[in-house]
Amino acid sequence: MFNTDKLSLDQIFKGLLSLTIYRGVLERPVTSQLVNTLRNCIHNDEEAAFSDWGALFSLILKNSEQKSLTAAIASEVLSDQNIFTLKLAGKQNIPQDIMELAQRDLSILYHASSFAADVIPERLNHAKDGILPRWADSPFGYPFVRQWNDCINELCEYHYKNGVGRYTLHKAFLWHKDSIRPVLHPDPIRLYDLKSYETQRNIAIDNTLAFLDGYESNNMLLYGDRGTGKSSTVKALLNEYADRGLRMIEMPKETLSNLSELTSQLAPIPMKFIIFIDDLSFSGNDDYFAALKAVLEGGLASKPDNVLIYATSNRRHLVRETSSARNTDEIHRADTIQEAVSLSDRFGIFLTFLMPDKQHFLDIVEQMASDRNITIDRQALLHAAEQWALERGARSPRYARQFITDLQARLSRSKSL
Repeated sequence: MFNTDKLSLDQIFKGLLSLTIYRGVLERPVTSQLVNTLRNCIHNDEEAAFSDWGALFSLILKNSEQKSLTAAIASEVLSDQNIFTLKLAGKQNIPQDIMELAQRDLSILYHASSFAADVIPERLNHAKDGILPRWADSPFGYPFVRQWNDCINELCEYHYKNGVGRYTLHKAFLWHKDSIRPVLHPDPIRLYDLKSYETQRNIAIDNTLAFLDGYESNNMLLYGDRGTGKSSTVKALLNEYADRGLRMIEMPKETLSNLSELTSQLAPIPMKFIIFIDDLSFSGNDDYFAALKAVLEGGLASKPDNVLIYATSNRRHLVRETSSARNTDEIHRADTIQEAVSLSDRFGIFLTFLMPDKQHFLDIVEQMASDRNITIDRQALLHAAEQWALERGARSPRYARQFITDLQARLSRSKSL
C-alpha cells in the first residue's frame, strides 16, 4: 500500500505498471495516455512527453465532465470489470488476498490521479514556465469520498446499485457484429408517457418487478397492431427500472443465431438483463427460429436466471404463413402450425395490443394534449385529430402522438389548426 503523501514520478509509473486487479484500467484511454506520458518523462524524451501531455489534457476534456485527471481516472476505475467489482456487485464475500490486492491498486490509482499533474512538470524543462495546459484540481465525489482504498463500503454500494464494467456507464445496448455496443442516446420514453393499455402494462410491470426482486419470471411476447405501444412499453420499463440494476440489450432478429453466445456473456454478471427482440417474425426456414426456440426452452444450455427475453411482433404465432405452405397437404400443414405454436408457447406471458376505436383514440389524444399543456377548443382538437387519423388510414397511439407533436409545433408558430 502506498501511504506517503506524495509519490515520485518513478513510483507512480512503476506502481501503474504493477496493477493486478484493476489491470484493465491500463487499457482505458486516459490511464493509458498517462502511462505513456510518464514513460517518456522517465526516458527524458521531452518532445514526446509534451505531446503526450497535450493528448492527455484533450482526453480529459472529452472523458470527464469534471475536467480533472482525478475525475477522468476515477470514471475509468468505476467502469472496470474485474473479480473484485463483480463480487462487490453481487454482495459476495471477498477473499482477503483479493481485498488486499484491490486496495493496493486503488491506492496506486489514487496517487497517480492526484499527483501526476505535479510531478510531471517537475521533470520537464520549461514546464514550470506555464507552457503546459493545466486542469482543475477537482475531486470526483461519491463513491470516492476520501482516499480510494479506504472507500470499500462506498464502492460496494455503488457497484451493487450500478453494476460493473460497461453497464455502469450505459443502460441500453445493441448486439452488433458479435459484440455488445452501448446505445448512446436511448429512447427516453417513460411509462407515464404511454396512454391506455393499462392492463397490459401492469402485467409487464409486475413481471419485470418480480424479475428484479429475484423471483422466477416469464419471457414475454407483446403482439398486436402496429403503432399501439408494444416497443415503447418495453423501452419505458428500462427507463423506469434502470436505477434498480436493469439493463437492456436489443438483438436484431437476424443475429438470433448468436443468442446463446450473448446469454453466456451475461450469465456471470450480477445484474438483471432483458434481451429485447423487436418486430419478431419468421419464415418457415429461418435459421434463427431454432436458436430462439432452444434458448427459450428445450435446449441443452438453459437461459441464465439473470436474463429475460421480451419480444414484440405483429403475429401471434410469429411465423409468416406463405401461399406455398397453405397449399401443402394436411399433414405438413399441421406440422407447420405445430412448429409455430411451439415457439410462441415458450413465452410465458402474451400481451395483446389492438388498435383503439374512435372514442378510445380521441381519449388518448386528449390525455397527450393535457400532458403538454395544450389548451385549445376541445371540439376543434378532436376534429383535427380524427382528420389526422383518417388521412393515415388508422387510429393508433403512435398517430395520436404524431398529431400532438405536429399540433404543438403549429401552435408555437401561432398557426391555426
